Amino acid sequence: MTDVLRDLAARIRAEVADLSHTAELAQRRWDKATADSDYLGSVALDLESFYQGVERCLALVAKIVDGRVPSGEQWHQALLAQMAAEVEGVRPAVISEEAKAPLDRLRGFRHVARNVYAFNLSPDKISGLVLGLPLVLELVQADLQAFAGFLEEAASR
Repeated sequence: MTDVLRDLAARIRAEVADLSHTAELAQRRWDKATADSDYLGSVALDLESFYQGVERCLALVAKIVDGRVPSGEQWHQALLAQMAAEVEGVRPAVISEEAKAPLDRLRGFRHVARNVYAFNLSPDKISGLVLGLPLVLELVQADLQAFAGFLEEAASR
């Protein structure tokens, strides 16, 4: 199990780097989208990709550490709730309560971005998400890096 935990920590750390890059892309494209709405679809994809990256990490933790990934229609919401809670004697919370709410907004937007034509996207909705992304990134990076450290410490015991 120690190699599995180390591998999971490494995957999380790699994903954190990709999240940072994705957030930078979203910001750059948003700057262009404010002048040219043809970029809105790209920004929406970046926001969706950001959330999916976080969700990949959370699903891996749920599968490998918790031994259970939520299922059913609301599994995305259930996964966030599961990862924001400590599992006593097993692991601390993976994401903070502070990060959970903005991640849930991104989760909801992911659904919209997948189900509407890009020309129907709301620039106001995207604006709020993009402007909040630096804080979300900071919170998620801190949470995931701390959890990767927990995994590495657990692997060395």
